[in-house]
Amino acid sequence: MKKLIMSTAEQEVEPVAVVNRMDTSTRHYRRELSAEDHNHDPVKKGTRSRKMERSSSRGAGTSEDCFPTALPMLLAMVEGPDKLPADEGSQEVLRGKLRLLEADSIEVNALFMELSARLVSINCEENAIFVTFKTFEEIWRFTTYYTMGFLGQCMENLLLDQDFWLSSLDQEYFAIEISIQEETLNLMYKGILMQEGSLFASCSSTQMFDSATSGRDLYLEQGDIALFEPPFLGSGWTVLSLGDGARGTKPKPALEPVIPFHQWFLKSCAENILVGSGKPACDFPCQFATGSCVATVEYDAGGPDELSLEQGDRIIIVGLLVSCFEWFTGRLERTGEVGLVMTTLVRPADSLCEASDIFLEKEERLFFNLKEDQIKEETIALLKKINQNDVGHVYKLDLIAHPDSPNEPTQSRDGSQGNMDAHQQAELRRKIEEILLKGKMKSKVPHATVTTNGTLEDQSETSKTTLPSGPHFTIQPVEEGTTTNQEKFLPLLSFLGGSNYKPEFGALYGQTPERLLATFTGHSDDVDKLVAYLSVARETARKKRLHWSQSRLCFLLGKLCAGRSKFSQARVYFEEALSVPRDIFTDMLMLASIYANLAVIYLMQKNTEKYLALSERIAALLMGIPYCVSTVEKDSEVLKFILKKAVLSHNKMAEARACFLLAKLHWRRGEAADTIPFLERLLVLLAEPPGVRSVRPSHGYLSLAGLYSQLSLPHLCVSSARRATMHPSARLADCLNGMGLVLENTDRLYGIRKQDVAIPAQVAPYLSRSLSFTGRLDGVGGTGDHTLSQALTLCLSQLFQEHGMLGHAVRSMHTLIDHHCAPSSSSGTSSIPERNIALVWLAWLHICNSQPEVSLDVLDSVLASMPEHCTTPQEGLVHNMRGVALRSMGDLRRAAESYQTAIDVCEECEDRANWAVAEANLGLLCLKAGAKRLAEQHLTEAVEMLSALEGQEHEVNFTTVLLELGQYYVNQRHLDRGKIYYEWALLMAIKSNHSDSQLSVTRRLCHLYRAVCPDEAQCIIYNEHQLALLVTRGDRRQEGEVLETISQLYLSLGTERARRSALDYTKRSLGIFIDLGRREKEAYAWLQAGKIYHLLGQTELVDLYLQVAQDVGVSTGDTHFILQLLEAGGDVFFNSSTEREKAVCFYGDRALPIAVKTSSTEVRLRLSNKLVELLLQMKLYGEAVEYAQTALDISVKLGNRLNERVAFHRLATLYHCLGQFELAEHYYLKALSLCPTPLEFDEETLYYVRVYRTLGDIIFYDLKDPYDAAGYYHLALAAAMDIGNKKSQLQLCTRLATIYHNFLVDRELSLFFYQKARAFASDLNVRRINLSPDQIFSSMSQYKTNRVNIQEPRNKSPPNGHLGLKLVRRGERL
Repeated sequence: MKKLIMSTAEQEVEPVAVVNRMDTSTRHYRRELSAEDHNHDPVKKGTRSRKMERSSSRGAGTSEDCFPTALPMLLAMVEGPDKLPADEGSQEVLRGKLRLLEADSIEVNALFMELSARLVSINCEENAIFVTFKTFEEIWRFTTYYTMGFLGQCMENLLLDQDFWLSSLDQEYFAIEISIQEETLNLMYKGILMQEGSLFASCSSTQMFDSATSGRDLYLEQGDIALFEPPFLGSGWTVLSLGDGARGTKPKPALEPVIPFHQWFLKSCAENILVGSGKPACDFPCQFATGSCVATVEYDAGGPDELSLEQGDRIIIVGLLVSCFEWFTGRLERTGEVGLVMTTLVRPADSLCEASDIFLEKEERLFFNLKEDQIKEETIALLKKINQNDVGHVYKLDLIAHPDSPNEPTQSRDGSQGNMDAHQQAELRRKIEEILLKGKMKSKVPHATVTTNGTLEDQSETSKTTLPSGPHFTIQPVEEGTTTNQEKFLPLLSFLGGSNYKPEFGALYGQTPERLLATFTGHSDDVDKLVAYLSVARETARKKRLHWSQSRLCFLLGKLCAGRSKFSQARVYFEEALSVPRDIFTDMLMLASIYANLAVIYLMQKNTEKYLALSERIAALLMGIPYCVSTVEKDSEVLKFILKKAVLSHNKMAEARACFLLAKLHWRRGEAADTIPFLERLLVLLAEPPGVRSVRPSHGYLSLAGLYSQLSLPHLCVSSARRATMHPSARLADCLNGMGLVLENTDRLYGIRKQDVAIPAQVAPYLSRSLSFTGRLDGVGGTGDHTLSQALTLCLSQLFQEHGMLGHAVRSMHTLIDHHCAPSSSSGTSSIPERNIALVWLAWLHICNSQPEVSLDVLDSVLASMPEHCTTPQEGLVHNMRGVALRSMGDLRRAAESYQTAIDVCEECEDRANWAVAEANLGLLCLKAGAKRLAEQHLTEAVEMLSALEGQEHEVNFTTVLLELGQYYVNQRHLDRGKIYYEWALLMAIKSNHSDSQLSVTRRLCHLYRAVCPDEAQCIIYNEHQLALLVTRGDRRQEGEVLETISQLYLSLGTERARRSALDYTKRSLGIFIDLGRREKEAYAWLQAGKIYHLLGQTELVDLYLQVAQDVGVSTGDTHFILQLLEAGGDVFFNSSTEREKAVCFYGDRALPIAVKTSSTEVRLRLSNKLVELLLQMKLYGEAVEYAQTALDISVKLGNRLNERVAFHRLATLYHCLGQFELAEHYYLKALSLCPTPLEFDEETLYYVRVYRTLGDIIFYDLKDPYDAAGYYHLALAAAMDIGNKKSQLQLCTRLATIYHNFLVDRELSLFFYQKARAFASDLNVRRINLSPDQIFSSMSQYKTNRVNIQEPRNKSPPNGHLGLKLVRRGERL
């Protein structure tokens, strides 16, 4: 199909071949054609052009280097635990949503930017979205999100309606599943890596490389990871070994790029730690071991941090033994000493086994702690703050029977309407009375405090992170070499002495150089003075052989020097701290701290060899002793080295622990962006078989969701929070915290199409899951926290009510009541006002669910439980709702009494806001009873009260009351007042920024100016405002219908400018109908556009648009619709004054055969009549006779006398034009015989005048029978006299005078009719009457020239027999 490039302004057209097959390319073509000259949105325009530019590349799918350029994401609706494809209806819904995204891709572009992908195009027919990537980092992030299951959840947030989240609660599993072609993704990954120039890859097989540095071949085993550089200018591949830094070349090495995370991590490593310390020569059978092992050889310790071994010694592994590291921490069984042991020196013992957990004993496993009691309180406060369920404090307007009001209660869409039987109603009443009685009894005693069993996760930070503050020392002047130093340093040396670790040391080791100054006083922030003091103390300790004091003083001096950037001096102190003579290093935290500080210095001084050796020892400590992790909080390079070793050794358990340590390190630093990659990788490893035991998945995903929220990634945040909440390991605190994250990110999630709701439907699964923990939905006793349970249930039931699922809302409240009545509910209670609020809300739900009698029972029970001699505001609230229930039951008198009682309570409490609502309810009740004046009085008083109130919380009710009062005046035909109140209501709705209210008022105004007091201009204005509201809400279906209405309104104005505006709106609606897949609406929109082009005179476009409309209609397969469409297409030309002949093709060639085939009799009749009229105008009388006869036969069959008379008349006209005058006379007389008698209207008499005059003309001029002609003229004259038509009488008297004067030679009658004609001529100011036959014949010849030439002239002397037959027939008619 050719592309169409048109400009309406320049009226230049390129021919377009329109095909009948409605495939994907045709639909894209229709969408592009409908968007012609409609480039209001530059983003849409750019997206469309990008799709067109990339269509060819998408079809091919590869670049010139044979690497794909686009990745297809296939979407499918699945259900059930086996994730089987859903029914075709669900798949069609998904396709419809994709059509909308295809036309307006702003939201999907924003989503894929968040997912680190770039949108190419959308193919809704195949449920596919094509994306591409520019860098391997984008592929890394995208594959991570895909692996973690975020893609499907993000698409659910984007595509599915809010109702999905509520309806999915009843289904075991229903979701969007994303599948991608992994082979295509891998090829794209390789192509991007090749473009970037170097890549890390593992050898697919053992192979040799020609070495250019060592003079010997480089040998790499299968699975070894190295850095490869692609060939350049015909050279071979270059490889860099990460183990020893050797280089080599090979023309075509067998390699496979490492996974994207490893690629990113290895490329981010510093060059000086990337190479070196390769895989140790260790064939230890376990990669991640616990238990014990046995020394295989004798070994003398090389330092106090190592263990000396004898062959056969049993060594108990402290923490974990990781085979890829050279050292591990062990305890010698025969001595109890703890130190470092080389992995190559031991073999497994019988008790050694693979570890399944990456954590050490008593190690903190959480990134943050959730205090369940605190988060419960915060959740209750949050729900009360944002929940618009104010039924416990604000009166409800009685708008149950009003179909178009802003506060109209949502009607049930889940088939729940109906009455409860007597037994169920009695049981509900009993439970409510039991709850109220229990509340009265417990209100007299203090409520018991609900406690929660604390766990490790519910406590504050452990001692690992919250270290005790150390002691303080005063610096005293000292001189080196004096004997008094020992006494001055005695407190310090005594404190720092001792071989074992003390908690006070932890604070000292972890302090920064700046905070270390605060530990010592008397130096006036003079670091040099403090260093000199500690140096003398160190020398004193050395002389006194206080080794542990000397080591710790060296450590402190090293930290102070490092803080002053004197790294060489600091290195000397740290190395001295390690070399002080001692048997074994028992203070492992100090050892780890020295190692960590030394490693930083070695790295800064580019001493790679020592850095790598030291990093191996630090790794052993981090894998063995939990509190040593705190020593590397200032340096992530050591942890990166550990991760690098794990990656190169393919040790996933070690990789998981390194990722956890790095994520925890960046988390504590507050570096969200740096935390996310390692936490994501940790969760991916957790899900891979056989599975790595690390953090609780729910806690990990919840932590990840919080990080995404900090980085303003709302889709990922909500998806991660959902995974956390729905995971089996989730707890109540996780669910509540996840719900808070969803509420926090909802505005950002719908930044383009804002949701006008306080609580989005996405929180429904969180509410349901939380309630399952509190034991409300499954009937199992939970925590007993009724306040939390009630807040969650009220929120969930409100969501059900807002989305029309009233049955679900009622059932959730009944479940809450059942649990309140359960014996286990005595452990926790809510206050009486809170319980009353829940019961009042239940009553309102029953009213909305068409069960007012149940609601009345609930309200009466609540009312009976209230104090008798103390009026409370809640009493008025209950009376107002009783009035609504009674009005719904038809008991208007009792309803009025309840409303009046509510008004009295408001007056007593001076609650003017609720007073106004009660007045309005009373006014609406009076309207129901027919007391219109009283209703007007109450509604006016309500308006006066509401107008005097301040605050936005009353504006919605104010808008509703204004709308109802305006409707009252419109119904009373006081249109000016009605307009005032309608427009006032619209202003209030705009002020309150309440879109539902604005939409309701605008629709009323549109109906007012369209049907009640028509005003096209005002109707257009308000319809355009309605359109703007619908665009904001994202309601594409209603948006298309409003666009269609506006187009029709503009078209009715009839000006060229209005028609062009109508064309613009029609094209916009056409684009929407194409996107929504509404084929019938789309076809009519094409037709309407063609009609407007016809009115604008752009005839070259009319046929194109009508042809596309016909093609779309044919694609529906609905024969009746196709028939209607074809007839409407013909009407475009039929109802115009130009090119009417084109309608014949639509009527006769296309529509009529379908009508015959489908036996659509009435359509055949209508089409036949239209064809007769067209062919008559085209002077194709012979063809017209056939259709006229068909119309006559159908009319006779249907028994429709009017249609039959019309058919006879048209046949007579045709035969007259064909020169068959006897048949013309016959059918004219047939038509006259079907006229009703007696005649009721002047039009019917006028018809007689014209037909008889025509018959007289035929007989007189064509058949040359003056006598019979005079008879018809006499009949016509009689009819003309009956209606007093002087002009017709003048013409008929003139012709009769001519006949009697020139042909029948009756002077008396001739004079009589001549005088009558003169009299009519005088009245009509006609100057002269010519009775000459030549004059008459001259005029008739002019009349006959308007008819087609008769091929065979009629015999002017018909047989006498035929004439007699005519006379008999005429006599019968007379």
